Amino acid sequence: MRRLTHLVLAPSSRFARLLVAEKRLACDPFAAEDALAHLPVFTELDGTRYEGLWAIVDHLEGTYPDHPMTPQDDNARAETLRLFDWAMGQLQDTVTRRIVFEKGAQRFTGASVRSAPDMNTIRSGREALKGALRKIGETAEQRGYLACRDCTLADLAVAAHFSALDYFGEVPWDEFAAAQEWYMRMKSRPSFRSLLADKVPGQPPVAHYAELDF
Repeated sequence: MRRLTHLVLAPSSRFARLLVAEKRLACDPFAAEDALAHLPVFTELDGTRYEGLWAIVDHLEGTYPDHPMTPQDDNARAETLRLFDWAMGQLQDTVTRRIVFEKGAQRFTGASVRSAPDMNTIRSGREALKGALRKIGETAEQRGYLACRDCTLADLAVAAHFSALDYFGEVPWDEFAAAQEWYMRMKSRPSFRSLLADKVPGQPPVAHYAELDF
């Protein structure tokens, strides 16, 4: 059996879970106990390990092309990779690290050990989140999804972050209808089912987290 070793609330791990599910692969998800490990890790049927996002993306996109998540069109492909890089770089640094990594337990996020959440850090993340929501909403309205008319790696990457933020009820959906509509489409995809079933011990999700119409 294939195995995906991951951290429940880490966006990189959530992205890998979404990608594996979009590929329709039978896979045993294994929640890691050691947050210091290099995660996520995808283990193939023959035991080969693929550590980190780019290794996993390269392997899954190259080995299982029946359900591609990277467009063939050069412009759409470039935009997909640009947004993927933005999600795992700027969005993670300015929003997710300042909110999810502050509020979530270290063993589930991989965040640095701290004594208590820093509210100033969380507030700065919330302000940055508003700009990201505005940008995502405008882009989705223009293109349908984020990079083009089809769901791509870019959508999975951004949705992975938003799902972690939404777990804590940190996304002001009512203020950003276009972003909410895009996220509702993502949330309704079969690949999202395992994420919506997540429940971290001692930190349950907000009431609307698993609802498809919210």
